[in-house]
Amino acid sequence: MTAPTAFPTLPRPTVYAIDGVIPVIDPTAFVHPSAVLIGDVVVGPGCYVGPCASLRGDFGRIVLQRGSNVQDNCTIHAFPGHDAIVEEDGHVGHGAVLHGCIVRRNALVGMNVVVMDGAEIGEDSIVAAMAFVKAGFVVPPRTLVAGLPAKVMRELRPDEVAWKSEGTEEYQRLARRSRATMVACAPLEAEEPGRGRVDAGTSQPLHKVKGA
Repeated sequence: MTAPTAFPTLPRPTVYAIDGVIPVIDPTAFVHPSAVLIGDVVVGPGCYVGPCASLRGDFGRIVLQRGSNVQDNCTIHAFPGHDAIVEEDGHVGHGAVLHGCIVRRNALVGMNVVVMDGAEIGEDSIVAAMAFVKAGFVVPPRTLVAGLPAKVMRELRPDEVAWKSEGTEEYQRLARRSRATMVACAPLEAEEPGRGRVDAGTSQPLHKVKGA
């Protein structure tokens, strides 16, 4: 694999204080430089925050606990005096919006989901992509919810919870990979012969796991 023409360092994340409150990023977390963190934001150990995520702690506090991830283009915010929390090993998919809610331990919020104020996504549960979780709705632990508005569909099987955990572990590894190997660089002008692939692990989409 051709080594990249690297610039000296990866730019620092875009971080702003407000009212004297400064965001906190644990040294073992990875926050992409294009993500924006404002005010009362706490990113815990081993977390991953993806490109163009907005964590805006200018009203309520935002907390990402150990090993959680918030992926590309996600938005997290809250009303004054309320918090938005993603607990340990929480997993928030691309483009999701969390507003003043709680994602409990090892829960998954799918792509483009909206979770409203006072809602609680239960431990080990999965919210299907594109769902709308209305204000105050409590998702029971180890359940699948889906729809507009989201409704409980069924209890999750052990293999589905295991699949979720495996995917989160890959994002924890991605935080380490990004800290160790991501550099700002110039693009190549053409694809090189024998082009390598990234070290993406072995996690598979759920429909393939079910079909195995």
